[in-house]
Amino acid sequence: MTETDHHSLIEDAQGIAYGATMAAFGIIILTHLGLITGQTAGLAVLISYVTGWGFGPVFFTLNLPFYVLGYLRMGPVFVAKTFAAVALLSALSLWMPGQISFATLNPWLGAVLFGFLSGSALIALFRHGASLGGIGIVALMLQDRFGWRAGWVQLGFDVVLFAVALLLIEARLVMISFAGALVVNLVIAINHRRDRYIAT
Repeated sequence: MTETDHHSLIEDAQGIAYGATMAAFGIIILTHLGLITGQTAGLAVLISYVTGWGFGPVFFTLNLPFYVLGYLRMGPVFVAKTFAAVALLSALSLWMPGQISFATLNPWLGAVLFGFLSGSALIALFRHGASLGGIGIVALMLQDRFGWRAGWVQLGFDVVLFAVALLLIEARLVMISFAGALVVNLVIAINHRRDRYIAT
């Protein structure tokens, strides 16, 4: 697929639905195990642990300010698709726990499964012109404004987030969480290559 190709409305809807659903399933695994992750989702998970509030409402609310920034940086279509993805993920994360249960789930395996699910979910959203909002948008704007590398900005946020998590949850769980976050980023780094995204 070249840069000039466009997905149809139905293709975008399917891609966003897939991405939001897989991301929600990943969050169910993550929170079942008491783990965290990076970026805005990780902040929402940490807040939900501390306050007892549900991940979905917290994640949805945290993203609200970022839509303005997203509009300025990416335009209205990106914001509309991202809003749809965030809203669907938030709703599914409230509904899914009543539909899924785990009799046995090893934390290390759970972290890897979370990483695979979330990585594929984000790739699907990226390829359909959406995201899960949040810190990534700020990172891109800081890169434009000050020349700071977006990847480093996101990494800096995650370092602070995981440092705070060490004060709130068991160190072993933070270490396992880090492994899951690493898998997410590896999946994206290896598979999200525009020069290799070729439709046959």
